[in-house]
Amino acid sequence: MLDNYEKEIEASIARDEWKPVDNVGEMKKMWQEAANRHNELNKSKKVTLRIKQVDLIKLKAKAKRTSIPYQTLLGALIRDFVEGEYSVKI
Repeated sequence: MLDNYEKEIEASIARDEWKPVDNVGEMKKMWQEAANRHNELNKSKKVTLRIKQVDLIKLKAKAKRTSIPYQTLLGALIRDFVEGEYSVKI
């Protein structure tokens, strides 16, 4: 039994809306490279940074109160910052 989406695809095939691609090999390679780049962007990377000891102590205390590792909290703060959730006064 097909759902509505699958029925629409089947109908579009019957209406001859699908055409073969001449360069299947090139298209497959392009999409594979795009998938690889996407996967690479989602990998975690190790970084080293220097912060004041008092700031690290406070960060670890806040992380402990929320029951998460301080590295996870720091990563979440960085992610939120780069997504525009926070601004920094320098």
